Amino acid sequence: MSDIVLTAYDGAFLGPIAKVLGLIMNMVYMFMSEVLGLSNISLTIIIFTIVIYMCLFPITYKQQKFSKISQKMQPELQKVQKKYHGKKDQASMMAMQEETRMIQEKYGVSPTGSCISMMINLPILFGLLRVFYNVPAYIDSIKNQFSSLVDGIMATPGYQEIMADLVQKVRMTTVRVDFTATDEGVLSNYIVDTLYAMNSSGWDMLKEKFTGLSDVIVSTQSHLSEINSFLGMNISDSPSSIISSGMKSGAYFLVFLAVLIPVLSYLTQVLNMKLMPQPSAGGDSDAMAKQMNAMNKFMPLVSLFFCFSIPVGLGIYWILSALVRSVQQVLLNRHFEKIGLDDIIRQSQEKAKKKREKMGISENQINQAARLNTKKIKEPAISAQEKERLLEKAAEGRKNAKPGSLSAKANLVKEFNERNTK
Repeated sequence: MSDIVLTAYDGAFLGPIAKVLGLIMNMVYMFMSEVLGLSNISLTIIIFTIVIYMCLFPITYKQQKFSKISQKMQPELQKVQKKYHGKKDQASMMAMQEETRMIQEKYGVSPTGSCISMMINLPILFGLLRVFYNVPAYIDSIKNQFSSLVDGIMATPGYQEIMADLVQKVRMTTVRVDFTATDEGVLSNYIVDTLYAMNSSGWDMLKEKFTGLSDVIVSTQSHLSEINSFLGMNISDSPSSIISSGMKSGAYFLVFLAVLIPVLSYLTQVLNMKLMPQPSAGGDSDAMAKQMNAMNKFMPLVSLFFCFSIPVGLGIYWILSALVRSVQQVLLNRHFEKIGLDDIIRQSQEKAKKKREKMGISENQINQAARLNTKKIKEPAISAQEKERLLEKAAEGRKNAKPGSLSAKANLVKEFNERNTK
């Protein structure tokens, strides 16, 4: 059989991201295999992770610079929040937004600066999940390892029913297959998907079902185990499945390693969170600081439990990415301490100024626009009914004024004026 086009994930959003990541991963694997002679997916994931975070470093730098500037900017923002605390009318809300924006302009930062890293990291993480579930769909060299076995299976009468029964018995939930399809190209894709996702018991069943293909089955399984192995674990298996099969077979060291993947994921996430700059407390930002602290405790726990059910390969990526981010964070912290906060702010201001100049906006235009926007903010108009109510209330207060008080004296003046005008 010639070239196999596998069932890469075709989602509208994550599909293209997975394909780009798969392309990068394929290039890394080809370099490792052909230049260094190391045909192993787990090593590819390690190099791939480092490459990805080197590419993301400018974004990480920008986010950390934003965090440092925010620490200096926070007291001024707190004053604005305190100034408008409890005021929910439109004029006050607009004025608070305008003053907040002016402070951000002053320090040369964008309000979206803290969201950029998360907006990029999450799609990469979920895109990689699709890649690791079906590595042969993205790495051509691994795809070609299945060619001979797929040819043999498709030459066997009734292979569709046999493969469908095997998938059901092995309880494979990470592949999407339909062996009732009539297109041979589609069926060959499904066979490769199934073979890559099979555990050891699935391979044993395959030998029983296709007795005439024993040699090619053993050869394919052996080679796949070599390139798909990480410390004896199959990186396409989840730690929970490795723990289950290991407990049954007595492979307790593999059970220990499988448990270690989620535990290390949790610990590295905690380390990374501790190294990151934390928001300062005080005023309304105290609630934000509490939310961030709660998230810093919650996210590593999510990593801990999530890693039990995802492929080991993604767990390796998760652990290594946290370690790479931690190293980057240590280096960035030292860098920012060396150049000083004032220099960081000055650089940010200069960069923002140059950006505005490219857009044809001068500093005077910004200040003038700010003044005009502030002038447009008017106090809410009082209705006639509300005005009448306030006047009646004031009149009632004057009637009940205590003798000798300012209100009582005002009443005497009013009565004197009324008598003289009659």
